[in-house]
Amino acid sequence: MNRRKFLGATATATAAAGVSLLPGNAAAAGDGLPALVRRYLDQAVAAGSPSVICGVVRGLRTYVEGAGAAVGRAAPDGRTVFQLGSITKTLTATALARAVGTGAARLDAPLVLPAGFPVPRKRARRITLAHLATHTSGLPSLPPNLLAEADPYDPYAHYTLDDLAAGLRDTELSTEPGAVYAYSNLGFGLLGQALAFGDVDAMLRHRVAAPLGMVDTTTTLRPDMVSRKAVGHVGGEPVPDWHDRVLSAAGTSMYSTADDMVRFLRSQLRPEISPLRDAIELTQRPRFTVNRNLRLGLGWHLSRLPGGATMTWHNGGTGGFSTCAAFSRESGVAVVMMVNTFSEETPTAARPVDALTFRLLGELGAAA
Repeated sequence: MNRRKFLGATATATAAAGVSLLPGNAAAAGDGLPALVRRYLDQAVAAGSPSVICGVVRGLRTYVEGAGAAVGRAAPDGRTVFQLGSITKTLTATALARAVGTGAARLDAPLVLPAGFPVPRKRARRITLAHLATHTSGLPSLPPNLLAEADPYDPYAHYTLDDLAAGLRDTELSTEPGAVYAYSNLGFGLLGQALAFGDVDAMLRHRVAAPLGMVDTTTTLRPDMVSRKAVGHVGGEPVPDWHDRVLSAAGTSMYSTADDMVRFLRSQLRPEISPLRDAIELTQRPRFTVNRNLRLGLGWHLSRLPGGATMTWHNGGTGGFSTCAAFSRESGVAVVMMVNTFSEETPTAARPVDALTFRLLGELGAAA
């Protein structure tokens, strides 16, 4: 296992790297949504997931179902708690978009941090908030001083704001800001700190999760959530959750449920019914083109489905969890899938959770 990739815990280039977005066998006329979702749940379990939960939005209908590999053990349901991983970045981007809407921030404003937290530069061009939200800042994926003291089972837990300040002094940009897409957990962590220095987690709850009714989307487990939480795994073995108070805006320690993610995706499909309408519309607007298969909104990745419709998506993971969420406003369909095992893509194949999410979205869209 690549240790740096494990610490980054996401596979955000999968759609651009050639994952087939074509549906397999289109749902027959008599095949209902539960049967279709169950087929994909079975595939996720067969791919090695101890348990899996899938949420679907299709038009006005929502459907959530789970499955588990252990005989006799209850399958997860819509209130089962998983670590969300880098899908959190879309919440952070929504918080940024809200700040833009109120005039508290500008996308073209340079990144500003408190004294003692130097912002790296390359030549004369400064990193802007838009660069952070589109992964075009030139920042590395991780701070240069994160790995040395990291516990591989909880790699961000030791990292403090003082460590971040020290790491920024040694951080060099690989490219000039705005020039190249390079996925960066550090960049989104800094975006969160720019929006609410030292209070990122409360900011995400108050500005995004609470208005959308996402009651279980938080970095801090309440007592009632502990009893509902799935246990993360690596290679079939249980592992601890990840914890982080510095780069958490990147998704290193956020929890959520399928019910919450269905609420979030429903608001993405129909922003006009959401209290965050303008912010959601802004996050989905394309701002940077990577190649013919991939564009970036704020936080969201945008790819083309067969037939020309846009699939808007993000995936993620922590040490013991893997997740993927995708939707198409043209077809009115959204899918989220969460599994309690770490997985990574190979040179020839996407992570199972990503491939299954994309294929299910395509199949539902074809049948819509």
